[in-house]
Amino acid sequence: MTLKINNITKRFGQSVAVDQLSLEIPSGEMFGMLGANGAGKTTTFRMMLGLLEPTEGEMTWKGEKIDYSRTNVIGYLPEERGLYPKLKVRDQLIYLGRLKGMHKKDIITEMQMWLERFKVTDYETKRIEELSKGNQQKIQFIASVIHRPELLILDEPFSGLDPVNAELLKEAVIDLKKKGTTIVFSSHRMDHVEELCEHLCILRHGTPVVKGELREIKRSFRNKFIVIEGERSFETLKNLPGVKKFQQKQGGVRLQVEDEEVAKVIFAEVAKSGYVRRFEVEEPSLQDIFIEKVGTAYA
Repeated sequence: MTLKINNITKRFGQSVAVDQLSLEIPSGEMFGMLGANGAGKTTTFRMMLGLLEPTEGEMTWKGEKIDYSRTNVIGYLPEERGLYPKLKVRDQLIYLGRLKGMHKKDIITEMQMWLERFKVTDYETKRIEELSKGNQQKIQFIASVIHRPELLILDEPFSGLDPVNAELLKEAVIDLKKKGTTIVFSSHRMDHVEELCEHLCILRHGTPVVKGELREIKRSFRNKFIVIEGERSFETLKNLPGVKKFQQKQGGVRLQVEDEEVAKVIFAEVAKSGYVRRFEVEEPSLQDIFIEKVGTAYA
């Protein structure tokens, strides 16, 4: 049940939104799609849904070409809310479930389970417009999964959620993955992608600049980071060869260095001055990699 994207290109007139994108997303795994605004993420999602036809290339799910007839096995949470504000939550979910080919009694069973899980059972008879943005996001998520899709596409799923509700949604996404759902999602929250995804792709102007298994991407990233904490100044370290960035932080500094050999030199320099509370060489965070590959303008 692998999702395969083979040399996909999408043009709108002279503009290229996605350029020769090839990915293979393993069944039952969570895949992160990252990029600045306009990088091509949403266009790629719409091609996955069969809403847009690629200019070149092909997308397949379980070996079959994705087109609009396959949408009953796909769930989609758009970045912009697409709910009818005057409809009650119950009527909204029944309507959308019926569009996915479900029987009404099955919709109600799934709906009540999800409303209880998200602690919003009291909102079943409320109109969408009466709900907060965060609770509207919960209802939109339920609408995207109520038919138990095999493939779930989430575009900025944590948008508008406070930390407590973001955690509720995150747990729900993890449970769906455990049950075998293949999940592709985009987020500007690098910590969420880093925590949830095994594989990812970073797009820049429709072209992948990083793709693969997250663990291997981080391991192969040449630049390393050093965190030093102590009750003294570390200003002299910024001028050492191989130090690329020097960031003052609470109680110490964080340095970006060219490699671990530079870290050894810095350790020897720090040791000359006596005790420090912490000296740690870190792998880069996903945010570090994103800024390096896409640019600080989008950080």
